Amino acid sequence: MRVEELSKEKAVLLETRKRDGSWVGTPVSIVVEDGRAFFKSYDASGKAKRLRNFPEVRVAPCTMRGRVTGEQVPGRATLLGEESSDAKRAASLLARKHPLLQGRIVPAMHRRKGWRTLFYELTLEPS
Repeated sequence: MRVEELSKEKAVLLETRKRDGSWVGTPVSIVVEDGRAFFKSYDASGKAKRLRNFPEVRVAPCTMRGRVTGEQVPGRATLLGEESSDAKRAASLLARKHPLLQGRIVPAMHRRKGWRTLFYELTLEPS
């Protein structure tokens, strides 16, 4: 699977690895532009904590509720700098693709809870 194939997906199931070696799956909204895929989380989430320890991930297309609808592939999540142009672009693209959820609801919740929003670039292993 190539990153471009994820462009039509609203969400992917992102599996991150725990210290004990088991995997935890979480549906995340995704956006793809120019062959680059992005998603976001918040600093206090279990997903962000696991990604700090193990950037290797497994990704599969899914519904917004996490039901897998396609092939699972290995990949890597790279944290983008908070003020980087890539992070700002990812925020804009996610808000445009999911205006209510990623443009209003999620940012408002992050502000209200005092969470820092983290943006990641997702790269897939060549198949």
